[in-house]
Amino acid sequence: METLPPPRTAAFFDLDKTVIAKSSTFTFSRHFYQGGLINRRAVLRTAYAQFVYLLGGADHDQMERMREYMSALCRGWSVRQVGEIVAETLHQVIDPIIYDEAASLIERHHAAGRDVVIVSSSAADLVEPIGELLGADRVVATRMAVADGRYTGEIDYYAYGPTKAEAIIELAASEGYDLTRCYAYSDSITDVPMLETVGHPHAVNPDRALRREAAAREWPVLAFERPVRLKQRLPGLPPRPALAAGAAVAAAACAAGIVWYASRRRTAARRA
Repeated sequence: METLPPPRTAAFFDLDKTVIAKSSTFTFSRHFYQGGLINRRAVLRTAYAQFVYLLGGADHDQMERMREYMSALCRGWSVRQVGEIVAETLHQVIDPIIYDEAASLIERHHAAGRDVVIVSSSAADLVEPIGELLGADRVVATRMAVADGRYTGEIDYYAYGPTKAEAIIELAASEGYDLTRCYAYSDSITDVPMLETVGHPHAVNPDRALRREAAAREWPVLAFERPVRLKQRLPGLPPRPALAAGAAVAAAACAAGIVWYASRRRTAARRA
């Protein structure tokens, strides 16, 4: 009697504050400033936004404002220039902020025969190189519309909230993943739909809302605390090519203004 092969499985990782210690969009802002894509005011907003984001994350309303601001700010940017900046600065920017715990977990999932998929609201042209650096098998990320080599200011696909869950379900159908045996990891309450799609959800460095949700649902809570340079941790590790869900970029500093703006509005509302 022929024995059927075991079903395929995967581990789905959010990126920011789950695999890396900061926001990928905020982290590139200094280099986009040096490349002339954003001004000094945006850099200052980015620094403040990074602080706010690290303290409390971003809720649904902030993410929606982020989406609108992102599409407006990157309108007219050269796709080629952005790609060159990301390629030139990737190791300098991202390598030092990868969580050692996340890198170890990715290794264990690969050793167990699972695919590793990065699922992020950040831009594809930021997430795809990071995914390759991490050895991810696939990437799902936000895609911006492009015409004549420049961003139009429109978003073709926004990898956020329920759309992350939909992407995972579509990947499971095309790749043959058994979602009941799959794993997912995220820090944000906005990723509950993604976590719900798998049989083994995990909250990583969760914001307060996700921590409450994880406690109510008895989901495991993980603390990742040790950023480490990947090349120091795994010398000589060859990268595995990431298979992108689609390519295009959203601006690195775009998110910063939204989180900064939302935070200022909340402060003003409390003082009123």
